[in-house]
Amino acid sequence: MAIETFQRQEIKFLLNEVQYQALTEQLEQYMNPDPYCVGGKDYGIYNIYYDTPDDYLIRTSLAKPYYKEKIRLRSYMSPAKPEDLVFLEIKKNGGIVNKRRITLTLKEAEAYLQRGIHPVDNGKYVRRLVLEELDHFCDRYAPLVPKQYISYQRAAFFGKDDPNFRLTFDRQLTQRRTNLNLSSGDFGSLLIPETSHLMEVKIGGAMPIWLAQQLAALRIYKISFSKYGTAYRLYCTAEQQTKEKRNVSYV
Repeated sequence: MAIETFQRQEIKFLLNEVQYQALTEQLEQYMNPDPYCVGGKDYGIYNIYYDTPDDYLIRTSLAKPYYKEKIRLRSYMSPAKPEDLVFLEIKKNGGIVNKRRITLTLKEAEAYLQRGIHPVDNGKYVRRLVLEELDHFCDRYAPLVPKQYISYQRAAFFGKDDPNFRLTFDRQLTQRRTNLNLSSGDFGSLLIPETSHLMEVKIGGAMPIWLAQQLAALRIYKISFSKYGTAYRLYCTAEQQTKEKRNVSYV
């Protein structure tokens, strides 16, 4: 089972269709497409975010502390079957994004998250360390329950000179607060307009000069954006509107 660790900065930008087309036309000179973007196509990413029953993790994150963390279950296929491989990830952000993830079957991941059943130990030391970190996280925030589904279609590129430099473009950001599992398929409401693209610049150091120049020329500006945070705000707004309607009906 593969284990991956990441440490990097993540800078986000929201592009309209015109900006997206203009920028991607320049990428061929500097970047290679992700091997999963076959024939220029993007690929799907499907996530379940776990949180406490009172949404402590996302509420804390939205308060913009210096340090924040989250846990999610990710699949690259939908609907996912019990024996399909998924990633269980912890993401921590203290200025630099650190991500730890382990590959499990969907059945193993759900057994671990829902009933605390450990997957079979394959003897690999690093894998054991990741599981220990997951144990500490789950114990600290127990009980953790599925709270948010978010999916999107992604186009990804890697720097020709620096493979650690990565650009991703996400579209069709979809969210729901019901049917919170990866086996139910992909459906829900949009988080951003259908013609918008959320770009993330993932770097270990400084942004390349050519990219900074392109962003300035196209008037593409940095934003603060959290997929889970945006979905949670929409949920809170809808709940508040429902409560107000109930109160009006009682008058």
